[in-house]
Amino acid sequence: MTKTILQGRLSHRLRSLARLIGTSVGVMARRAVGRPLVPQWSPTFEIGTLFFRHQFNHALSLPDITESRAYFDSLYTVVEVNLPVEVRTNGPGEPRGDWFIPIDHQSPLTLLYFHGGGYAFYGAVSRHFIAMLAHLLQVPIFAPDYRLTHEHPHPAQIDDGIAAYRYLLAGGVAADRVVVGGDSAGGHLALMLVAKLQALHLPQPSLTIALSPWTDIGRRGESQFGNDQYDMVQGYQTLLYGQWLKATTAYGDAELSPIHQSYRNVAPIYLQAGGKEILVDMIRDFAHSLQAQGAPVRLDVWQHMTHEFHAYGDTLEQSRQAIDCLRTAIAWATEGAGARPFLLIAQTEVDALQ
Repeated sequence: MTKTILQGRLSHRLRSLARLIGTSVGVMARRAVGRPLVPQWSPTFEIGTLFFRHQFNHALSLPDITESRAYFDSLYTVVEVNLPVEVRTNGPGEPRGDWFIPIDHQSPLTLLYFHGGGYAFYGAVSRHFIAMLAHLLQVPIFAPDYRLTHEHPHPAQIDDGIAAYRYLLAGGVAADRVVVGGDSAGGHLALMLVAKLQALHLPQPSLTIALSPWTDIGRRGESQFGNDQYDMVQGYQTLLYGQWLKATTAYGDAELSPIHQSYRNVAPIYLQAGGKEILVDMIRDFAHSLQAQGAPVRLDVWQHMTHEFHAYGDTLEQSRQAIDCLRTAIAWATEGAGARPFLLIAQTEVDALQ
C-alpha cells in the first residue's frame, strides 16, 4: 500500500501538494479524451513522472541548494510502508552512512549501494528506495552518505566511495561477497569506483549493478534532450550537475565520465535503463564501449520506461521485472555460475545487449 508523506516548511508542503493535485487532475483529464503521454503508462506512473519532473525543476530554480533539498523532500510517496528492514547509522570513526538490514535475512552478501540525486540531493525518497531494495533483494545494504555538490566537488565523492569499499573489506567482508551498485549519479559513482580498484591494488567485487547510470557528464546522444518530454529528469540537469561536480577544479568531462575509463579485468557489470529516459543513449554507448574493451557486461532496456522506474517496486510490472533481474544477476555472480552466459529473463519485455 502506497503512502504520501508531507514534511518540512508549510509553504513547501502546500506548493508540493498543490502541484501533485494539479498534475493528477491534468493527467486524468487528458486521458479522459484519449491523450496519455505514453499509451503504455498507467495513470499513476504518468502522474509520478510529471510530478517529480516539476519537483526537480522547481528545486533547482531556488537560489540556495539547502532550500532546494528541503523543497524536494517536502512531499514524497513510499510504495510500501513499514518495510521489515532495520536501519542502523554508522558511528564516529566509520564512514558516514546507513546500514539497511532486512529482518531475518540469511544472505552472506553485502551490497555497497550509492544513492542517486545528481550528486546534489540525497532525498528521503532515495532512502526509502534503498530500504525497499534491501527488502526485495534480501541483502544487507551499506549506503554511504557521501559528500554532495556543489559544496564538495570531485574528488570528494569517489574518495568517500573508496573509503566505504575499504571499510567493508576491513570489516571482514570478502570482496567476492560484495556487490557494488547505484542508481543515476550513484551508478556513475559505482562505475568510477570499480574502474579505479586495480590502481589502488584492491580486489574487484563479485558484480557491479548500475540502474539508469549517468555515464558521461558532458553531451552524448539524442536522448539526453530528445527524451525531455517523457522523463522526470531533464537534459539541462545533467550539464548543471556536471558543472557542480567539476566546479573550479581542473578536471575535464573525460576524466570524470565512466565511458572514458578502462574496464579491462573488471568484475561483471549489469546495466539497466528505460528506453524513454534521457540517459539511455549514453548508457547504450557505455555498454558498447565495455564490449569493445572485452569487459563482461549486460544491458537491459525496458523500452517504455523512464529514469529509475525501479522505484515503483512491486506496484509496477516493469519495476518488478527489473528487480527480479537484479536478484538473478546477483545469484549468477555470487553462486559459482560465472561460466554460464549472463542470461536473466526471456526477452519479451526488454531490449538486451549482452
